[in-house]
Amino acid sequence: MIRIAIQAKGRLNEQSSQLLIDADVEVKNPKRKLLVCAENFPAEILYLRDDDIPKAVAQGIADIGIVGMNEVAEKNADVQVRKDLGFGRCRISLAIPKEHVYTGVSYFEGKKIATSYPNILKKFFDEKGIKAKIIEIAGSVEIAPAAGMADGIFDIVSSGGTLVSNGLKEVESVMTSSAVLITTPGLSNEKEEIVKQLLFRFEAILRSVGQKYVLMNIPNAKIDEVISVLPSLKSPTLLPLAQEGWSSLHTVISEDQLWNMIEKLKSLGAEDILVLSLDKIIP
Repeated sequence: MIRIAIQAKGRLNEQSSQLLIDADVEVKNPKRKLLVCAENFPAEILYLRDDDIPKAVAQGIADIGIVGMNEVAEKNADVQVRKDLGFGRCRISLAIPKEHVYTGVSYFEGKKIATSYPNILKKFFDEKGIKAKIIEIAGSVEIAPAAGMADGIFDIVSSGGTLVSNGLKEVESVMTSSAVLITTPGLSNEKEEIVKQLLFRFEAILRSVGQKYVLMNIPNAKIDEVISVLPSLKSPTLLPLAQEGWSSLHTVISEDQLWNMIEKLKSLGAEDILVLSLDKIIP
């Protein structure tokens, strides 16, 4: 059995929980519980604060953690990053009052900067040769300039709406982050096999993100022309129809290409096009 640490609450909790459900690692009534056994997978789910997860995995309290790469970098814990899970994408950026004129990184020389990520910020300033006073704040970093506590902030930015509502503007993106799967170094062979099973399931789920399964009927005379414009995992599937001279073609198309591709297919004679959602793609 392995122990998986995820956020108890916060921006990655819902997506981490859903990923486990999609991988058929389900728990019942997880609310108000610190540790819950999975129903149908050899795992326990441990609910922690996001900034406690890297340390818990490094110390072997949990074997696996799902946490933002920003927390891994900030804690500098002895863990292995095994997989970028792709969700929870954000930037860790410097921001200043919107009325100030930004002149480059040298702007921060001698300034006071509030942040929950002092180690990442110190490393950045050291690399740039900037001497600034870093003020560590546990939460609500964005109010520090208005409260007179700091000249700027260093914090997570997703849409930027929180900065705008607090009279700030983003001026330097220092690192990008997303949810990653981390493991304790030196897992036993038994636990490593379970981790590999879980990674296999996660990868199948993540491959399907942004992909659509497309079925269409096409005249046999147009098969080569249609195939030449189609993206596919290997090659599309062709099945003969009862109606002579026609075939059914099945393929996978990324969502961002879907409508342009459908217009091309229609112009080549494709009919009765069906677009279906994908849950998993297993190579």
